[in-house]
Amino acid sequence: MDKAYVYRPCSSFCTCPPDRVFRTTGYLLFTLHINACIYYWASAYEGLGTTKWTYNGEGNKYLRCYYWAVRSLITIGGLPDPHTSFEIVFQLLNFFLGVFVFSSLIGQMRDVIGAATANQNSFRICMDHTIAYMNNYSIPKSVQNRVRTWYEYTWDSQRMLDESDLLGALPATMQLALAVDVNFGIISKVDLFKGCDTQMLYDMLLRLKSTVYLPGDFVCKKGEIGKEMYIVKQGEVQVLGGSDGTQVLVTLKTGTVFGEISLLAVTGGNRRTADVVAHGFANLLTLDKKTLREILLRYPDSEKLLMKKARVLLRKKAPATEATSPRRGLALRFPPKPETPRILKALLGSPGKAGLVRRLRLKREQAGPDGGRSSEGGECEGTGSKGQGRGPTGRPTHSAAPVTGSRAAWPRGAAQPSLVVSMAPSAEAGEEVLTVEVEEEAQQ
Repeated sequence: MDKAYVYRPCSSFCTCPPDRVFRTTGYLLFTLHINACIYYWASAYEGLGTTKWTYNGEGNKYLRCYYWAVRSLITIGGLPDPHTSFEIVFQLLNFFLGVFVFSSLIGQMRDVIGAATANQNSFRICMDHTIAYMNNYSIPKSVQNRVRTWYEYTWDSQRMLDESDLLGALPATMQLALAVDVNFGIISKVDLFKGCDTQMLYDMLLRLKSTVYLPGDFVCKKGEIGKEMYIVKQGEVQVLGGSDGTQVLVTLKTGTVFGEISLLAVTGGNRRTADVVAHGFANLLTLDKKTLREILLRYPDSEKLLMKKARVLLRKKAPATEATSPRRGLALRFPPKPETPRILKALLGSPGKAGLVRRLRLKREQAGPDGGRSSEGGECEGTGSKGQGRGPTGRPTHSAAPVTGSRAAWPRGAAQPSLVVSMAPSAEAGEEVLTVEVEEEAQQ
């Protein structure tokens, strides 16, 4: 018994206490050995084979005496009756010792089994309380079934509901050692964290939280403000998109990281651009923005590097065009409005109004005082009826009054020009040429 390492547990993470089983079994075998030796001494004291109770000296001495000790101490019975007073007293003491050994053995086995199922009993109690709560508030059966599934899968996969309970009982050095062995290989592959201080990565490992998602659970939804980074520890998740939001764009497997850009978004957070759904059971490690900010306070150099990388990654992942809302209802009956030509935009824009007035005034000055005639009311007349005329291409054109600034007016006797806009086909197929002319009518 001085070599205790022989009775160590079978594994470091085994839930049963085999050291206690081995120690109890060793105590029992040693007690039986002592009792067998005492029985042989009593038989020799009385005389081998003198009575039916004593050992008759036949066969293997140790095995015969050990067999008698087992039947006596464990109170199996079936032993020959003692005849002499010495034999009766010896047998009575042996029975008393057997009751003590038997009760101790039963108690030890009960403690061993209780210790082996302590975590499972705690899990069952927690699950029963949750089910009672859901029944009390009449939660739908579909939700109750999902809650039961989550409990059962979490217990079967990691034999505990929260890994932080296990790590919280360990010293900080042990927690770091376990976190490095389990998750450092994953976190070191994230492009955002490459080149950062190693000690900062160690602090992040201690803050990661494990979350189990059921099949079909949404990890994040499109349009949400991103506040967490996710690392796929076990299982798969799918990124959904398309017009109806059900097309699988990509499947992320173990070791993949997503949502890391949202950790460093400084203006209201970075919105999610797609839905992410668990494909089967998935175990994800999460790190929230608040925790990362607390860590970066102690590592200013790493914070600068992360902000620089975040800006680069944001530019790479920015969409080329802004997403437009789908057309619904009556909007489907009408075609979308065509884009306004850039030349016309320049003319209609606020900066272009003043420029247009200047051009009209310059044209009037070049035409001279007899270049046109004015009309009362400040209206502009075109070359045809109702302000319509023909452009250089023969197409009908529309005349428009000149755009003037605040309280602007044409001087008396001056011709009021007309703005003629026309479209003509271009030499290249599918294109047209926009022509803008300023016309003045001669004074009559």
